[in-house]
Amino acid sequence: MDDQDIIREFLIESSENLARLDNEIVELERRPRDTDLLASIFRTVHTIKGTCGFLGFAILEAITHEAETILSQLRAGERDVSVNVISLILEVMDVTRTIMGEIELTSLEGSNRYPDLVERLKAMARSSGGAETVETAPKPLEAVKPEPVKPESVKEAAQELVIQEMPKEAAAPKATEDNEHHIQVADSAIRVDVGLLDKLMNLVGELVLARNQILQYNAQKEDSALNATSQRLNLITSELQEGVMKTRMQPIGVVWNKLPRVVRDIAHSLGKQIRLELDGAATELDKTIIEAIKDPLTHLVRNSCDHGIERPEVRARSGKGAQGRILLRAFHEGGQVNIEIADDGGGIDPQKIRNKAIEKGLIRPEQAERMGERESLSLIFHAGFSTAEQITNVSGRGVGMDVVKSNIEKIGGLVDITSRLGVGTTVRLKIPLTLAIIPGLVVTSGTERFVIPQVSLLELIRLEGGGKQIEHVHGSRVYRRRGSLLPIAYLNEVLKLDHKADNEAVNIVVLQAEDRQFGLVVDGINDTQEIVVKPLSKQLKGLTTYAGATIMGDGRVALILDVVGIGQLSGVLTATAEASRAEARKKVLSTDDIQRLLLFRAGSFQRLAVPLSLVARLEEFDQSVIERASGRPVVQYRNRILPLISLAELIDPGAETAINDRNVLQAIVFQEGERSIGVIVDQIVDIIEESIGVRQPSVHRGLLGSAVVGNRVVDFLDLHAILRTSGEDWFRSGPAAPVTRPQRVLLADGASFSRGLLRSGLEMAGFAVVEAASAPEVLRALDQRQADVLLSSVDLPPHGGHALLETLRQQHGYGRLPAIGLLDEGGVTGKGSARFDFEDYQKKFDWEGMVRAIGRLALTHTNDSAVLEEVQ
Repeated sequence: MDDQDIIREFLIESSENLARLDNEIVELERRPRDTDLLASIFRTVHTIKGTCGFLGFAILEAITHEAETILSQLRAGERDVSVNVISLILEVMDVTRTIMGEIELTSLEGSNRYPDLVERLKAMARSSGGAETVETAPKPLEAVKPEPVKPESVKEAAQELVIQEMPKEAAAPKATEDNEHHIQVADSAIRVDVGLLDKLMNLVGELVLARNQILQYNAQKEDSALNATSQRLNLITSELQEGVMKTRMQPIGVVWNKLPRVVRDIAHSLGKQIRLELDGAATELDKTIIEAIKDPLTHLVRNSCDHGIERPEVRARSGKGAQGRILLRAFHEGGQVNIEIADDGGGIDPQKIRNKAIEKGLIRPEQAERMGERESLSLIFHAGFSTAEQITNVSGRGVGMDVVKSNIEKIGGLVDITSRLGVGTTVRLKIPLTLAIIPGLVVTSGTERFVIPQVSLLELIRLEGGGKQIEHVHGSRVYRRRGSLLPIAYLNEVLKLDHKADNEAVNIVVLQAEDRQFGLVVDGINDTQEIVVKPLSKQLKGLTTYAGATIMGDGRVALILDVVGIGQLSGVLTATAEASRAEARKKVLSTDDIQRLLLFRAGSFQRLAVPLSLVARLEEFDQSVIERASGRPVVQYRNRILPLISLAELIDPGAETAINDRNVLQAIVFQEGERSIGVIVDQIVDIIEESIGVRQPSVHRGLLGSAVVGNRVVDFLDLHAILRTSGEDWFRSGPAAPVTRPQRVLLADGASFSRGLLRSGLEMAGFAVVEAASAPEVLRALDQRQADVLLSSVDLPPHGGHALLETLRQQHGYGRLPAIGLLDEGGVTGKGSARFDFEDYQKKFDWEGMVRAIGRLALTHTNDSAVLEEVQ
């Protein structure tokens, strides 16, 4: 929420308060002994004063402060209610309106035109305890007959008259256009009872259902008049639905407002120094979601304060600043709201988590040995689990994290946690925007219809031939989907329904459940609809397979499937978890060397390979379409001229010329931005996904080296060298050189083609490479795995490599991670401060320079880490 929004809310709320104050202050004259009424007036003026101070409106703050002082005296019994007091307070209210009107027009108070009013308020406050008259029901002014005053008594009576009679300047001013600015913004907003909004939302839901019924009926008729009317109804209903849902949306800042106080109190009680940072407070959510996440968010922040952030002396020993940092970040992504609670504390020790779980009997020792880091961290969501050394009023009772998870999942959300020992912990929540009306996919199984929330839907697959492609692996059904195994469940088997046999095709709905995927086979797939979610009755709430119900266009009820519940009941999520663990172990054992490769032949080289990620397309060109431009073969391709090069001629000059001797040419098209080239090969052999084994560098022109892939030796093409040799001025550099031991390199570059070339060359030089395309991807990669060296382009999206370095060093604790800046040909280092600069800069594709720099910095990093561990 920006400053203008805050000022607008202040004007609306204060205008309502002032309107109520007018009545309450007048009522106070009638009931001067009413302590509740007086307390209400005091609270309202105090609220206006506090907000003015927060917004920096000094004049208004000074006036309301003095009025608050007088009201405080009234409340404490130090002063009696009088006509003068009431009149002066009413004058304060009118002046407040005037100043607020000026603020609405200019966002400023203007010059101080009310010093006299402030002085009169101060004078009245100083006169507390004087001869004040309590008037319970003052007579009308015209009925008062003042007695004549003798000239000699004027001096003695003058002070009393000032108090007893209404001085001209203290008389209640009339609310005229001359002395009051009308607050227009207050007329443009009203406050509506939450119950009324909920009722309106339910009515809109019913209207949506009626709209769906009419649209379905209209689809079966051929009535032009009905068609036009139904389309108009559809438009109006959609706009009304959107408008009503907006009235229920609130910024998440309403939940965050109390957290700074929570953090401050906990930090004080624990003897810690903690800074809370809020990012994305204006992110909007449905009111019901806001209420549901309020307590889980508070608990997560308390946990970060207690378990996450260390005491100042502990942080000092770790080389950190005394003040810890907790970041709350909210943002919209993919139709959901993402909330992150990140701290720069000590992190979570997975081994300690496993030991505690064994001690509490949650897992067996043999299970703990098979657990990866992610599964170990998920143990903290078990009921009764706590690692606290002692029970305090903050934590240690083992109640909370399981409730956090269950509450978030009840509203269709997900909870994920990542942690890095000594660096910090991040908890991520993914929650829907609203629960009232959601888009869903309508599917059928047997004679029944069901709805799958679209937020869980990834893709739809139709297999012809009765599903012969579905295989059985270790007793579980799977489908090979783009090189990976997708667990399969049949909806009719899970729900024990009749199956409608179809020997021609199988429909698979690919779903996301928590952090895993599985395929759900259904009999039919209808279409997507906006559905109104109706909660299940108390008798059915225990069914984990259903998230609710809805009424379809024909008036029949359809159940909404709970994707996580279906996955758990079918057993595919358990199978997927086991497969994920096996895959993770496989990746660890192979040092992340599993790659998808394109195999081909050229000249005398029978097994050449390039990473498939570098390949734009595979094409076949008839010899008749080959032309020549600038003395070289080209082809008109996708509205551009595509240059062609013969790979055999470049790497095996003695081979026959492929371009001239064949009727059909097979080509691998590589592309980066507007640049593209077709490399003619003798034959495209296969696409494989294998772990790369023993490597050996090559001295042959155009080859990076050789490696064992799938138990056979493969030569890896140096595409960068091929482009340079062919005259394509994409890059400039030299060959790679080997290193003595593998290092893990985090490679960050925004261009996928350049990144692929860099990865290929670095891996052939013996490095294990992890890719990232942007600064956020770098942070996620570092959260999940260790890196010895960061290799980042200086123009890395979104804000450049130096901004990434500053974030890493200052906010995420990666102060010791060596970093090398990558420069394009002719590029410059850019701006890097003394604190946040790269340790080295290298030209892209200067293999020899990069290899030397990585080896040197990685070795330094390893030695520093060893020294640090020894000191600790």
